[in-house]
Amino acid sequence: MKLETLATHAGRAVEAGSGAVTPSITLSTTFERAPDGTYPGQHVYTRASNPNRAALEAALASLEGGPKALAFGSGQAATSAVLQALAPGDHVLMPDDRYHGTRFAASDIYGRWGLDVEYVDMTDPANVSRAMRPGRTRLIWVETPSNPRLRITDIAAMAEIAHRHGALCAVDNTWASPILQRPLALGADLVMHSTTKYIGGHSDVLGGCVVLARDDAFAARLKQEQLLIGSVPSPFDCWLLLRSIPTLPYRMRAHTEHAGLIASFLSEHPAVERVNYPGLPSHPGHAIAARQMSGFGGMLSIEVRGGAEAAMAVAARVKLFIRATSLGGIESLIEHRASVEGPGTPTPPNLLRLSIGLEHPDDLIDDLRQALGESGGRD
Repeated sequence: MKLETLATHAGRAVEAGSGAVTPSITLSTTFERAPDGTYPGQHVYTRASNPNRAALEAALASLEGGPKALAFGSGQAATSAVLQALAPGDHVLMPDDRYHGTRFAASDIYGRWGLDVEYVDMTDPANVSRAMRPGRTRLIWVETPSNPRLRITDIAAMAEIAHRHGALCAVDNTWASPILQRPLALGADLVMHSTTKYIGGHSDVLGGCVVLARDDAFAARLKQEQLLIGSVPSPFDCWLLLRSIPTLPYRMRAHTEHAGLIASFLSEHPAVERVNYPGLPSHPGHAIAARQMSGFGGMLSIEVRGGAEAAMAVAARVKLFIRATSLGGIESLIEHRASVEGPGTPTPPNLLRLSIGLEHPDDLIDDLRQALGESGGRD
């Protein structure tokens, strides 16, 4: 079945009795027990399960091609559940360019619990092979395209290295979404999404998820984390996310088309030192991205000539782009990442991250043109 059809129907059944085509929101925190002690509706308490969360998890599992998905209250909660399912002393490999919240969680929080986290350049599989510690490396955490420099990692190669050493391979698939990249099909063991981003798509709901390749003992530990820690999304949040999924394939096509046009424009602009976008043939990861992705996505970053001050000035001059954190919504956003990430960030000080929305690309290009210092517009 094609992804467009899965996105439209997965997790969405016509309700018995009312015949409602759109799922209802079930706000109840508790569910009635039958006289024989069973739960006919399969739900006991909303922290454990809820009809809206069950529908969302079914849809997410279907889109990623896995047997089981677990929804969380945020992407950080989903990432934390994976790290908490490991043990003190376990060695974890992470990319040297990745979402800064992942680094803070892994090193500053779980590092204090004894997790041994090492950061490597995963664009070269040889670096990962050298960093593996036999009997101690339990997880390779991949983020591709990476945040914010859009580096590309070969997922199949990472999965092969992990499995050769008895480790798991997890992929943060937030920037690609399951429409453009399906890591489980490339050998990954689990996939994480900040569903706040493209899956939600409207900048109005917070969420995260983990989709697993197998419903096994590790999946059971993650389910236990979800149940006992309780970092679950509300029924309304689940309803909002499920509402957004049917349009995801079509939104991703537009995001990708627009980002490609804008990346091409920026790559020829004299005020731009570098454009980080895997859709450009000049990008060092272009060939791998073309092989493992069906499209290059709606995210890009640029490095502005003149350093941090010049980059901040460009961000200050935009009129259509919104200066704000986050990504994946219908509106285009621009952000100076180093100032957000704070001291110690590896992000270049002249880097601006752009989330390309659904506005007409001509208008976005005109806005960037004037912000970069060119006068005049296009017909």
